[in-house]
Amino acid sequence: MKPTARPSLPAIVAAWTAPVLVLGGFALLSGIPIAIVLIATLRDARLRTLRWWSGALVAAYAVPVTFWLVGPSDAPSLTKYMSPTVTAILVATGVAVALAFHVQRRRTAARATAG
Repeated sequence: MKPTARPSLPAIVAAWTAPVLVLGGFALLSGIPIAIVLIATLRDARLRTLRWWSGALVAAYAVPVTFWLVGPSDAPSLTKYMSPTVTAILVATGVAVALAFHVQRRRTAARATAG
């Protein structure tokens, strides 16, 4: 059986920070914790199961950012550009990623105590 890595505490904090920033009206700044989550999962090969989750979060963030930057928008910020539906999707994806990190952390802890 391959050893499984526990997600680091900063990665979990970043995963929870992204949806909080979006809900707080700082959608563009949420790119920083999203990048931290992506880098944390790509750096450690043992966190391979979380790569799909972090990829989904990056995609949910990149689509509205791209449309806001490329499209003919007069919205002064990303938060004002995003519709409530897009905001809900981004927040739900962020929460799902954070919960996936917690599940991975618990599974690893359970394997460590059982083995």
